[in-house]
Amino acid sequence: MFDVGFWELVMVGVIALLVIGPKDLPRVARMAGLWVGRARRTLASVKDEIDREFKAQELKDILEKQARSNPLETLIEEPRPVARSKPADVTPTPAQVSAVAAETAKPNADQAAG
Repeated sequence: MFDVGFWELVMVGVIALLVIGPKDLPRVARMAGLWVGRARRTLASVKDEIDREFKAQELKDILEKQARSNPLETLIEEPRPVARSKPADVTPTPAQVSAVAAETAKPNADQAAG
């Protein structure tokens, strides 16, 4: 915003010291700091207020657009049909059949050996 470097600040400090004097300089610097702080807080609050207004307006626009495109009454009165998927193929694969057969054969083989 302001392009103020180190040497510019030193010059302002020296001039302020000469004009105001060493006795009153701390009090003036403190007051200047308070005024700058108040100005920053005021600007921040104004910025926050404007942001809130923009967001509120955006939400209002979205709600109006949604109300125009999908009124609640039509959603309640005309429910959409639920799409049902067809049942999955329940026929086991040959690998599944052989795996089940192998599992059921193991206990019988253990009993025959024992």
